[in-house]
Amino acid sequence: MLSELELRSIIEGSFLPRRCECTKAEDASLTIKVYDDRDRDRVDLEVKGINADKLDSSRAICNLITGLREDLKHTQAPVLQKVAGRSYN
Repeated sequence: MLSELELRSIIEGSFLPRRCECTKAEDASLTIKVYDDRDRDRVDLEVKGINADKLDSSRAICNLITGLREDLKHTQAPVLQKVAGRSYN
């Protein structure tokens, strides 16, 4: 199992050069925000309630990042809260 710091580093680093913020709530769920690459204060994607306990393998982390990237490519709205039809838990 990765530490919280290692997990954050992997997730945030996977979106470079975009700014990405990964935070862990008291209930151990993750919130991931990916910011616009031109306007670094505008959030392009925000997903809350990701079950961090299920990110227990490199495959699970890779699947999460791949899903987030796909959602980021297809989002038209400035902020996308939890994506309908995709489960991050």
